[in-house]
Amino acid sequence: MKIMVAIKRVVDYAVKIRVKPDKTGVVTQNVKMSMNPFCEIALEEALRIREAGLASEVVAVSMGPSQCVDTLRTGLAMGADRGIHVEAGDLLYPLYVAKILKKLVEIEKPGLLILGKQAIDDDCNQAGQMVAGLLNWPQGTFASKVVLDKEKQVATVDREVDDGIETISLNLPAVITTDLRLNQPRYATLPNIMKAKKKPIKKFTPEELSVEIKPDLEIVEVTEPPKRKSGVIVSSVDELIDKLKHEANVI
Repeated sequence: MKIMVAIKRVVDYAVKIRVKPDKTGVVTQNVKMSMNPFCEIALEEALRIREAGLASEVVAVSMGPSQCVDTLRTGLAMGADRGIHVEAGDLLYPLYVAKILKKLVEIEKPGLLILGKQAIDDDCNQAGQMVAGLLNWPQGTFASKVVLDKEKQVATVDREVDDGIETISLNLPAVITTDLRLNQPRYATLPNIMKAKKKPIKKFTPEELSVEIKPDLEIVEVTEPPKRKSGVIVSSVDELIDKLKHEANVI
């Protein structure tokens, strides 16, 4: 069985985000970029499934500008067998990501498609659900545990929901999106980083995949969140209750 994993290049989680002066987006020039943390978890899970003998190949896919190849190389250094880069503009909305993934699935024919549940730059949490709908495949979202039965061609997925843990069974092929507590991604070792340079990365364009990219959403304005006001020290419980009642209006 082949596993396909979608990975995204985003601003590194440790970078302090700055809004552009014209408020059209966030500053990405000369900013450290890295693989989306949820995508790292998705790739790690695919690698563990392969190492358990339940899959034969892991293919990493990324979409965006030419710099995405660096993110793919990171995925290859972690252990993916080969990469696919779909060269497109900076702004790819979830529906177009899902359409591109659908075309790649039709070409590669994987038994399992794994994505991070969301990207930390746009927090959309839509691509996995959309591609499952386009493919008409069962989906297991927010996975905190994944168990495959190769003989029965079934994936059992634990999902963290408000009421506790929900366990669902999916017939393969299927789409799974990963949550934070699924695993701890590995670090790429220096020998694997060197090996990754020789691993193949196949390139496509949306046009070659017969996917038309057209902006159907417009970002009106991007603003920083309001700065948190400093706290107030009260001298008594009565004063605290008075402020909660008359200033905060919470009691």
